[in-house]
Amino acid sequence: RIVINVSSRTGFSHRLLKKDPSINMEWRRLYVDIPGARLSSRSKKAIHINDGLLKAARAGQYDTDTVRVVLDIESIEDYKIFYLTDPYRIIIDVTGEKAPERKAAEPLRDSSGKEVPQIRQTPTVPVIKADPSLIQQLGLKVRKIVVDPGHGGKDPGAIGRGGLQEKDVTLKLGKMLRDKLAARLLVFWGPGEERTAIANSQEADLFVSIHVNSSLKRTSSGVETYILSISNNDEAKRVAARENATSTRSVSDLEFILNDLIKTAKTNDSARLATVVQDNMVLKLREKFDSIRSNGVKGAPFYVLVGTKMPAILVEVSFVSNPVEEKRLRDEKYLSEIVDGIAAGIMKYMNAPDEA
Repeated sequence: RIVINVSSRTGFSHRLLKKDPSINMEWRRLYVDIPGARLSSRSKKAIHINDGLLKAARAGQYDTDTVRVVLDIESIEDYKIFYLTDPYRIIIDVTGEKAPERKAAEPLRDSSGKEVPQIRQTPTVPVIKADPSLIQQLGLKVRKIVVDPGHGGKDPGAIGRGGLQEKDVTLKLGKMLRDKLAARLLVFWGPGEERTAIANSQEADLFVSIHVNSSLKRTSSGVETYILSISNNDEAKRVAARENATSTRSVSDLEFILNDLIKTAKTNDSARLATVVQDNMVLKLREKFDSIRSNGVKGAPFYVLVGTKMPAILVEVSFVSNPVEEKRLRDEKYLSEIVDGIAAGIMKYMNAPDEA
C-alpha cells in the first residue's frame, strides 16, 4: 500500500507499463500523474522497499504543473487506486505473488524505517469440531493475527467529556490482546496507513481492529462488532465516517470499490469471527459489570478493512461519549474483561480449546 498525501482535493491519472529490457526496464512500472501539483520540499524523492512486490516508490516534478509518482514493481497481479478525504490522500494497493520469505534477522519496518514490534511464538493447532468455518473446511490454520489499535499519533480518535482519548484506550487494549494471544500465535502490530498492507504482505490469517465508539447522544452505550460491507443503516454509516476520519457523504465514495474487493467466502468468515467475538465480549463483561448492552454485529464500509485478504473485523468496545462508559474505560478490570472476551472469541473461531 502506497499513500500519497496532498494538501487539497485533486484529480489523477495512472498507467501500468510493461517490462522492456531494451530500455533498461527489468520490471513493470505503475505511474500516477497528479495535475496542478507541486512536490513538497519535505517529500522523499525515493523510498526503497524491496519486499518481493515493490522495488521502490519514486516521486518527482514531471513538469511545471504535474507531480508523477512511479512504483517499480517486481510482482503484480492486480492494483486498485482510490482516494479518501479529510485529509485528502490517494491510495494505491498493489497485489501480487507471494513475496520471498524474510530472513530471520531482518525486522519488519514501516515506510519511515521504524521497526514494527512483533511477537513470535509457536502456533496452536486448532481442533476441528462441528460446523467448521471455511478455514477449517479447507484444512487451514490460524497462525498469524494483525492487531490494529485504532487511531494514534496526531489522531486522537474520539474524546470523552472527561478528556479520555480513544487512541490511548485502543493502544492499551491492543497491547493487552497481543500479550493475551502471544502464547499461541504470531501477532503483528499494524501501524498507521500500512496496517492493511502489513496484514496482506505478512499473509496474516486474521485482522482485528480495536476502536472506541462515540455519539452525539450521551445515552448511547454498548459494544458492537463490524465487518466490511455496504450498509443502509444511518448509524453504521456515521460510525464508519468517524472512524474513517471523513464525512458521511464521503463514505459513499468507498462503496464503489466494495463489490470488487469483498469476496463471499471472506465475508462469511468475517461475519462468523465477528459473531463469536461479539458474543464472548458481551458474555465476559456481563459477568462483572451491570447494564452491558450488546449492539450486535453490523456491516459498514470501514477504510481500514478495505483490501484485507483474510477474515477481518472492527470492534467498538464502548462509548467514550457516555459518562459511565468513559469511566469504565479507565478501569483496568473493565479493559481486561474486554480483552478476555475478544481473545475467547478468536479461540472459539479457531475451534481451539478456550483457555482464555
